[in-house]
Amino acid sequence: MRNGFLKLSVLSLSLTLLLAIPACKKGKDCCGPPNGEATETVAIIQTSFGDMYVWLNRQTPQHRDNFLKLAREGFFNGSTFHRVVPGFVIQGGDPNSKDSIATNDGSGGPGYTIPAEFVDSLKHVYGAVGAARDNNPQKASNGSQYYIVVDPNGEPGLNTQYTVFGRVFSGMDVAVNISKQPRDARDRPRMNIPMQVKVEEMSVSRLKADFGFTPDPYR
Repeated sequence: MRNGFLKLSVLSLSLTLLLAIPACKKGKDCCGPPNGEATETVAIIQTSFGDMYVWLNRQTPQHRDNFLKLAREGFFNGSTFHRVVPGFVIQGGDPNSKDSIATNDGSGGPGYTIPAEFVDSLKHVYGAVGAARDNNPQKASNGSQYYIVVDPNGEPGLNTQYTVFGRVFSGMDVAVNISKQPRDARDRPRMNIPMQVKVEEMSVSRLKADFGFTPDPYR
């Protein structure tokens, strides 16, 4: 009788604990692996030169959410790094770069802009990922074009002029290599450098162990 009561109690307790665990909604950054470990959403920019791993900052939610949305939709796939400047930046994300007309590269986008999200703590350091824009007075960002700072000393002159919304935490050697490719007078690479961008959930422990990276707010 005692054994039967114990089995029933354990089963009831297990069901209670199971029901107490909140359901994980697909696609939400809060969802972790079965053991409940915290995860981060990482964007991986894949090229023939190698992969670049990008962490997107929650302090710039509109830019972060937009980049992840476009990446999940495959918007960036097949587009190229259409501007490379050694010691400065590499720039990509223009859908026009998918066609055969080189002269329209740098003028396209998804058809909308994103309001500027300037954050004092987010600077144009080496590896910073920022949003390109035209000369609009509101400094609103192009909806898809982005750049990566390859200057080892950073580009402080761009602070408060362009929104920084992420950083490359692994693969900066790839970005630097791309920046050094032969280019024409418009800074367009003479060879196409296409990209594929995917999104992956990574545990914080994996980021620490495999990449030596501790993202905010776990820093």
